Amino acid sequence: MSLKDKLLSSFIAFEDYLEDDSPIHDIRNKAIKSFEDKGFPTRKEEAWKYTSLNSLLKEDYNLYSKQEHTLEFKDVRKYFLHEVDTYKVVFVDGVYSSFLSETTHDKLDVCLLSAALGKEKYKPVIEAYFNKIAKEESLTSLNTAFAKEGAYIFVPNHVEADKPIEVINFSTGSEAASFLQPRNLIIVGENAHVQIIERHQSLSNNAVLTNSVTEIFAEKRAHVDYYKIQNDQIKASLIDTTYLKQEQDSVCKVHTFSFGGKLIRNNLNFYQAGQHCDSVLKGVTILEGKQHVDHNTLVHHISPNCESHQDYKGIFDDSSTGVFNGKVLVEKEAQKIDAFQQNNNILISDKSTINAKPQLEIFADDVKCSHGCTIGQLDEEAMFYLRSRGIGVKEARALLMYAFANNVLESVKIPELKKRINKLIAQKIGVRLGFDL
Repeated sequence: MSLKDKLLSSFIAFEDYLEDDSPIHDIRNKAIKSFEDKGFPTRKEEAWKYTSLNSLLKEDYNLYSKQEHTLEFKDVRKYFLHEVDTYKVVFVDGVYSSFLSETTHDKLDVCLLSAALGKEKYKPVIEAYFNKIAKEESLTSLNTAFAKEGAYIFVPNHVEADKPIEVINFSTGSEAASFLQPRNLIIVGENAHVQIIERHQSLSNNAVLTNSVTEIFAEKRAHVDYYKIQNDQIKASLIDTTYLKQEQDSVCKVHTFSFGGKLIRNNLNFYQAGQHCDSVLKGVTILEGKQHVDHNTLVHHISPNCESHQDYKGIFDDSSTGVFNGKVLVEKEAQKIDAFQQNNNILISDKSTINAKPQLEIFADDVKCSHGCTIGQLDEEAMFYLRSRGIGVKEARALLMYAFANNVLESVKIPELKKRINKLIAQKIGVRLGFDL
């Protein structure tokens, strides 16, 4: 039985398990029909031209955890931002872990999507926001069909979250192969501020495929800082799709740090629905072995007088593969847009590959838009200069790579997280340096 057939037959049992009066019952049924029609994406589709899912779809995945697994905090402490106090929404094999989590309903809601779906008081919010910006793409529809558990974050108007929020999904490897589908819903009210860190982490060498979908709504003058940490095991794969809708004067920033995993596909979609929005998309990718990371971004400028800034850096070694497919779409009504898109890549090995496709699609005539892409190797003259100052080859290469990624790191607003990313980069490069960026 193919994975698609297995999922379709499993959906029948899934629906029987749930209550028929679920507020998203009809949404789920429509979504599974959409997935049945479309199936999994293939390389025949332009957006998936450089990324094949064939090797992932051959696994015999377990779709539901057969038992609840508990983890000791000391065993997973290193995956948390333990240097600072945070709210935490933690899942183990797709099941909520109350022991590792720290949720709240004081001033803001940091809790579970299943709780929001099951309580009457949340019904107006679910009806107003759930699945409202998620598109009918095959993998998003698949996630919507099985939507049950994930993080639910609601920051009311004029509230600033008093500490960052961590959303972490652990896979224990209790099954030979696991398929997880977390669904997150985040609403940030007018003049509200929030910082969120998201991580998917496998704790074994068993195969795991995560199909994650997140919807983020930023109301007028809201500020959202979102950080994605991707540093997983070699047999862990992630398809991470995020939809973000901005209203007037909102500022939304998403940083994506991709350092490990078998295959990672990041679909990041920004929709600017109000004037004077500011969108920032930044990423650092450092790969080795046969790892594959695909960044697929869209900034849709719908309203005038807005800005967007995309800056992605990639360092690729061994036989690794990188993909950057970034698109800026400016509607006719969206005059006076300032959009910047840049993708810079360094190939350390002759066998590494980068496929880059920056795109501008502009229907307005009074805009300032630019895009660019560079692919090269480390600067030999800079290497010679550092070597002439007594710096070893390995350390010189590391210094140049740090300098290459520095402008992405400097915009990280959580100092403890910035230090953590700094250390991860040092580990990936294989050196220890006596300074922080």
